Amino acid sequence: MTNTGLADLRRQLANTPAVVRTLLTGLPADLLTVNEGDGTWNPLQVVAHLAWGERDDWIPRVRKTLEKGVAEPFTPFDRDAGFALYAGWPLDRLLDEFARLRAASLDALDALALEPSDLSKQGRHPEFGPVTLEQLLATWVTHDFAHLTQIARILARHHGKSVGPWRKYFSLLRDQPS
Repeated sequence: MTNTGLADLRRQLANTPAVVRTLLTGLPADLLTVNEGDGTWNPLQVVAHLAWGERDDWIPRVRKTLEKGVAEPFTPFDRDAGFALYAGWPLDRLLDEFARLRAASLDALDALALEPSDLSKQGRHPEFGPVTLEQLLATWVTHDFAHLTQIARILARHHGKSVGPWRKYFSLLRDQPS
């Protein structure tokens, strides 16, 4: 990854809060709490998870990689911790929190003034072992896109229950009961 690649990654990370806001603002409460079945998340939980990741995952791991290398593993990330922290928060407040935390993360990333040579530095993941800073940063943006896709998929499948014969044109709906 080059400086251009870092700039592209940063731009994509900066866009995520606005994309999430656009997808969810104005939806009725039932669409914010619909999920894909037992053990799956609803859109509000996805936003809570994204906000929690800004507090407890991405920048702390970037810093630990730069400061400790592989000598000290990353703190394990509790994927569900944001659910309790943000329980009961209305959507607008949660979206504002995610946007605020993401902006702070990007400011912290900018302050590190990463160079392409930094991307090969290694940290230690508690499960995977040594990982590079480049892999961590690529995972951050991939994580965003995966959750944007998840939100869109939840909403598409919810509305897809009513598409009738058009179902055959949507691969996303084929594995769902009618």
